[in-house]
Amino acid sequence: MLQEPAPRYQGHRSYSYLEPHADYRVFELAREVGRVPEHDLGLTDAQRERVTRLLTEHVAISLHEHPVVLPEDVRELRTYNRTARQRTGYEGLARSGLTAVFDNFMAGASCVTSENGWKWNDLIYALGMRMSDLYKQDHVFLATSLADIHAAKRDGRLALVAGLECASPIENELDRIDILYGFGVRQLGIAYSQANMLGGGLSERHDGGLTHFGRRAVDRMNKLGIAIDISHSGDQTSLDVVEASRVPVFITHAGARAVWDTSRMKPDEVIRACAERGGVIGIEAAPHTTLSADHPHHSIDSVMDHFTYCVELVGIDHVTFGPDTMFGDHVGVHNTYAGNYAHDAGNRPEHPRVEYVSGVENPGEAFGSIVGWLVTHGYSDDEIAKVIGGNTVRVLEQVW
Repeated sequence: MLQEPAPRYQGHRSYSYLEPHADYRVFELAREVGRVPEHDLGLTDAQRERVTRLLTEHVAISLHEHPVVLPEDVRELRTYNRTARQRTGYEGLARSGLTAVFDNFMAGASCVTSENGWKWNDLIYALGMRMSDLYKQDHVFLATSLADIHAAKRDGRLALVAGLECASPIENELDRIDILYGFGVRQLGIAYSQANMLGGGLSERHDGGLTHFGRRAVDRMNKLGIAIDISHSGDQTSLDVVEASRVPVFITHAGARAVWDTSRMKPDEVIRACAERGGVIGIEAAPHTTLSADHPHHSIDSVMDHFTYCVELVGIDHVTFGPDTMFGDHVGVHNTYAGNYAHDAGNRPEHPRVEYVSGVENPGEAFGSIVGWLVTHGYSDDEIAKVIGGNTVRVLEQVW
């Protein structure tokens, strides 16, 4: 459910201050608004007004997104990413109702200097190029503190928190964490699906847990004030990180394995451990992830099955949303970079394939639809305020 455009947004398009074709390669891009039909939540006019009021009154933070605009023709994706000039979806974000978005860039798929991704130089390209454009407009800005997020709410702007869902690019260089902090990064994942120097990824058959270097990295992130993400880490590594960190950690984008039995989802043990130490799980919505037996055709209803399960498991104070969406063909991204991501470990239940996840297809519509679903299912204003941002703020108060 899209909101009215933020008044502060003045129509900026990425790299519009440069000369197309001369300074950068031009691609036909996916539509940020109206690419797919709006999901019908059956809201009354009064309920729509309540959704808008809740997003206006309360801090809303998406714990995990990739708010870039993809090429309309997904076959151009690798070529597009190799230019290092991914476009930020300013128009879509202006309709999101969000106060802040954790932007995890595309380090695994940038593949600027290597077809394998996750390289330090690729990461620097992704950060630097996106930030160069960010600084040329004043609606979305780089946030490095809670004060920035509160200022965004006060000033009608959108705070972008720079995050990375995998620490592989630091290799065995601990001080690279400090460099990332200096570049504005405030959230970092331990491992992606494949193991790295820090620990095991979720696709590994045998997860040896957090390494000695990984423990040093967790300690450094604690000292600097970088939020730790264990979404793609293996189960033992996730438990080790929760135990090793002196502050709560995030599962920024996942779901419950008890609802959909894949390694991409988290077992109860990990979700409980995260919550018991004060952490939060953000519910994922990328295509073909947070499915459920009741809703195997992936839509917002499947996503919310994971939400309700996690709330029952650990309480409403420990659940939020990290939809993990982008502007364009997300299924096409997965197909293009399947070898880079290495998600498909273990058995996967049979389920229908979808072209997109209705209701949470992109960063512009996701939170409006989520709040709309919560409104229609009887959640109070206080409960909604917690799960759309309040819980995340509580953790960041301890971490940052």
